[in-house]
Amino acid sequence: MRKKISVSLCLVLLVLPGLLFAAGTKEKSSVGGWKPTKTITLVVPWGAGGSSDLTARILAGEMENRLGVKIAVVNQPGASGATGTKAAFEAPKDGYTWVGNADMSIATYQILDLLPEISHRDWQAYLGILTPCVITVNPDSPIKDWDGLVHAFKTREVAVASAGIGAGGHVAAETFVKYIGTKYKHVPYKGGNPAVVATVSGETEVVMQLSQEVADMLRAKKLRAIAVMDNKPLMITGLDLIPPITNYIKEFPTVAFHFGLFIPRGIPQEAQDSISEAFAVAVQSKALKDMAEQKASIAVDIKGKEADTVMENAASLFSWLLFDTHVTKISPEKLGIPRP
Repeated sequence: MRKKISVSLCLVLLVLPGLLFAAGTKEKSSVGGWKPTKTITLVVPWGAGGSSDLTARILAGEMENRLGVKIAVVNQPGASGATGTKAAFEAPKDGYTWVGNADMSIATYQILDLLPEISHRDWQAYLGILTPCVITVNPDSPIKDWDGLVHAFKTREVAVASAGIGAGGHVAAETFVKYIGTKYKHVPYKGGNPAVVATVSGETEVVMQLSQEVADMLRAKKLRAIAVMDNKPLMITGLDLIPPITNYIKEFPTVAFHFGLFIPRGIPQEAQDSISEAFAVAVQSKALKDMAEQKASIAVDIKGKEADTVMENAASLFSWLLFDTHVTKISPEKLGIPRP
């Protein structure tokens, strides 16, 4: 009897680790009712290094552990992000193709006639980062402060870099000149990082990209900050507080954008549930919070109906801004977008 018990115990000890490993693997990779069986493609429709790219890569790294499959991040820039966004939208609606972008971009592609048949309402947003725009200049520029900035715009043609027509830095620049009543020379690039680099190198004099994209260059003293487009100062580790633009123009609106993942509506409900659950884990990760702190941004967790509200507000605010400043001739009213 003792011999039989010993043999049985040995068999249990041999099998148990495999069972525990399988159980652990199942717990790690199984989320909701959807168990993806192949690589998920995450299209970032901008160049590498910008806010969309940085946010997407961190979320992908955290979510693939939870979903149990690889999430391949593919940069596909062009037409202010519309090229890659359209490609992702036209892929099969099976949950395997996502987009990494910003609320403002997705909300204005239709009004800019870049994606005339695709509305912001055709996407479910998962937003993980909020970051404001910062007015910065090349350190060799004669622009030293707010008064110098306004004087430059009112007395000469200032070259301002952006990630493209309708992108965050472009909207920031259009908002700025709307309030000070001047014009400027818009120089679009294929992403936020190339726009920042262009200003650092002296190709352009000013860039109004996101804090996430300019923080490192400000620390390295390769850019000079003039103001943050917010109603409160911006703190970037290692630097003096950047004054809010409302110190100079009290009624100036906050120009800040949410970044994250966008998935076409119409995917299976079980896939949507699993993605939402994985996203909820990813936005609580140390990796995302550390990146937010380093890049002077705020980690957020916005999805579902709350994300729908954010998208409607973005469409209202930015679509009408682009229409009122004559960037687009399409009235938001025709698309059912009310004035803010």
